[in-house]
Amino acid sequence: MLLFDYHRPTTVAETAALMAELGEDAELLAGGTSLMNLARLGLAEPAHVIALADVGELGGLDATPDGGLQLGATTTIRHVETSPLVRGRAPGLAEACGHVATVRIRNQATVGGSLVHADPNQDLPPMLMVHDALARITGPNGDRSVPVAELFLGFFETVVQPEEILHSIVVPPPARGFRAGYLKFLPRTKDDYSTVAVAVGLTAEEGRVTAARIAVAGGGSTPLRCTAAERALVGTIPGEATALAEAAALVREALDPISDARGSSGYKREMARVCTTRLLRRLGTEDAG
Repeated sequence: MLLFDYHRPTTVAETAALMAELGEDAELLAGGTSLMNLARLGLAEPAHVIALADVGELGGLDATPDGGLQLGATTTIRHVETSPLVRGRAPGLAEACGHVATVRIRNQATVGGSLVHADPNQDLPPMLMVHDALARITGPNGDRSVPVAELFLGFFETVVQPEEILHSIVVPPPARGFRAGYLKFLPRTKDDYSTVAVAVGLTAEEGRVTAARIAVAGGGSTPLRCTAAERALVGTIPGEATALAEAAALVREALDPISDARGSSGYKREMARVCTTRLLRRLGTEDAG
């Protein structure tokens, strides 16, 4: 790993000024669980590292006036996992955070860092997609909001521009009757990324699904929503076997994963179908209860 100059700004404005001055030679550092590993492997060689730990504007976990949540970019995943506020308003998000690597990693890794890193196997993006979360991005031209479902462009690539900073994530208040869950298939060590993982959100009224969200990690070059499967669930009885099987099959067909050490493309697609089936069945049972 090459030596680099270390900068520790205290405001977003100071951070932006450093980014403008240092340009492509600089990398932002949040929790460091991704950047430092890449640097040790020689896959990242920044001449300057800008640490965000002291930029208070980028931290915190708060309720929004409308009953949603705002997660600062430097909020740790462990904080989200254990927050009573999150467990009360978005328990599926707390569940997904609990699947990230180990407690030691979760105490260091940040919400913003995990999103900007843009590894398609990350745990948080699918659940944030299920919650219709928005990424707030700040830059020289002001702030803009991007749905998390539209944040990713490809392997390790997002719409966040080099001069911009991911400021926070806004999770809207859930609709009445909304339930969400997360299921991760992980045949290797607990701190590894998943072979495939599925997040599902269902809204039901009077015994029928009125809205559905299904998102998958490990199913392609980005985490992705499976909109055809979502449409197939609307109007059905939660947990009903035929509808459940149809939606799970549509998830399998929507994916285009790579073959790697975690499994072949076909294996991952089939495990996504299995995970979707089990998760829909679980949420249907919860709804019935």
